Amino acid sequence: MKPPVTAQPWASLRRYTAARIGLGRAGASLPTAAHLAFQHAHAEARDAVHAALDADTLLAGLRALGEAPLRVHSRAPDRATYLQRPDLGRRLDEAGAQALAARRVPAADLAFVLADGLSALALQRQALPLFAALRERLRAEGGWTWAPPVVATQARVALGDEVGALLNARCVVVLIGERPGLSAPDSLGVYFSWAPRVGLVDAERNCLSNVRPEGLAPMAAAAKLHALLREARTRQLSGVALKDEQDERAVAALPAPLMRRLVS
Repeated sequence: MKPPVTAQPWASLRRYTAARIGLGRAGASLPTAAHLAFQHAHAEARDAVHAALDADTLLAGLRALGEAPLRVHSRAPDRATYLQRPDLGRRLDEAGAQALAARRVPAADLAFVLADGLSALALQRQALPLFAALRERLRAEGGWTWAPPVVATQARVALGDEVGALLNARCVVVLIGERPGLSAPDSLGVYFSWAPRVGLVDAERNCLSNVRPEGLAPMAAAAKLHALLREARTRQLSGVALKDEQDERAVAALPAPLMRRLVS
């Protein structure tokens, strides 16, 4: 008897990727299991886009690391507006801008913005491990200063430039939930801009993408980000003029004590 599902000859390659390849077919259609898995992934992506950030838990995590985080909101009053008006997500609301202006501190090397973006789930899962690992590297190297980290809701990438300018930072680093894919609802993006100011364009930023255990693991992302930030400070620039020339084999592992603290 002919099996209901016709296998694909390259199905064995599926163990190397989360991409939907080699699914086989049932007649002229996808097998039922593959179709249901697709629907499940699509529902996860939709949920990630609309889910609200648990800002209180994230702020508590930053305080547990010894930071004194601030919380701000973009000009988008709610999620529906945020999705329809990207421009409003790129600027702080009046209360947020005033709060940061009041906290302006002496010039720091870095300002960190932890933003919900299009996947609060990504920020919730990946931001603290990445931030803690990067902070460990900055402290080990010495000579780095940073402003209090800022948790931003209904935020787009460019909102970080306004935050960095208000906090008098030489460089701003934005950790933000990326647009969910059908195999990655929790992927974090990292953008940084040298000399942040309102009006910067994408060509003036650098980006690390797909930060998640199944992609660029937070520990590896911290190592790569540290190397790029060091180069940005040396050359006082970011964007297309700053290339990632790091040898992947030279990325050192984080100290075991830090690894234990992050997974405990």
